[in-house]
Amino acid sequence: MRQTKNILIAPLNWGLGHATRCIPIIKNLRQQGHRLIIASDGMALKLLKKEFPGLEFETLPAYNITYARNPFFKRWPFFKQIPHLIKTIQKEKKITLELIKKYNLDMIISDNRFGVYSKDVKSVYITHQLRVLSGWTTPVTTLIHYNFYKKYDEIWVPDVAGKPNLSGELGHYSKLPPGKIKYIGILSRMHPQKLEKKYDLLAILSGPEPQRSQLEKNLLEKFKTLNLKTALIRGVIERKKIIENQQQITIYNYVTGKELEQLINQSGAVICRSGYTSIMDMAGMQKKILMIPTPGQDEQIYLGKHLAENFGISIQNQDNIKLSTNILDNLKNINI
Repeated sequence: MRQTKNILIAPLNWGLGHATRCIPIIKNLRQQGHRLIIASDGMALKLLKKEFPGLEFETLPAYNITYARNPFFKRWPFFKQIPHLIKTIQKEKKITLELIKKYNLDMIISDNRFGVYSKDVKSVYITHQLRVLSGWTTPVTTLIHYNFYKKYDEIWVPDVAGKPNLSGELGHYSKLPPGKIKYIGILSRMHPQKLEKKYDLLAILSGPEPQRSQLEKNLLEKFKTLNLKTALIRGVIERKKIIENQQQITIYNYVTGKELEQLINQSGAVICRSGYTSIMDMAGMQKKILMIPTPGQDEQIYLGKHLAENFGISIQNQDNIKLSTNILDNLKNINI
């Protein structure tokens, strides 16, 4: 095998977390001189094109998994979409074979894309969910996920192997033989810096609709009642960056990774989802945080409880957000 490899990196487009946690991996592999091809769809693909304009890109079929507006009915819409998911995976497999020939691939790195692998090319799967929580259907969803990722040569878990850790029972549960699972440490594109404070509170929105928009609406209503300088990043990637100012609130539709790093460093505390990539970023930045799990996502609800129990992190419900001018006094950071 050549010393310089042709490597396909394919993150899932489900929010921006899968794409952003691949950024440190992409940077590391670029520094080693490898040829990288990025494959995804939608917002994730747009983000990575903006972060790495010099790389080669391919489009994969969209999973387009949606959540019910009412979390009580969350399982039925998901299971109803399984036939579409299976068709998408089959399309991914076909496209992957074409990309192997087109780029003479030496390695495939898939972040939660089930159809991006090959028996003939070393295939790595990135996940923090060896156990997939879904309420009473957890054994079923965990088994389904296992049957997909067991085909890969290696499973990379972005966490530490021991305790304390960030993923809890999600990333520390598997039937796979030792050696196939590799704990690669906490992945984050962020670095802490000592910068002059610009905002008291910074809200970073992410995740699928309609919950992203609902959280935006709820937070803006609360921000208007505070005597604090606040900022909100909508997490909606558009052709042009838009910055709005409303009283003491600054609204960004999106920012680049470097800009986000700077804004976090310039803020007293951060409000974000308890998505795993957000958790890894916040652990690296050592910022006070308030986390608001996405309604209906058992994984985020579990991670919120895990962080509250092990690190004292504050968690609030999206439909009952309580913010006060002295909120910064009551928040903690992830100390790992």
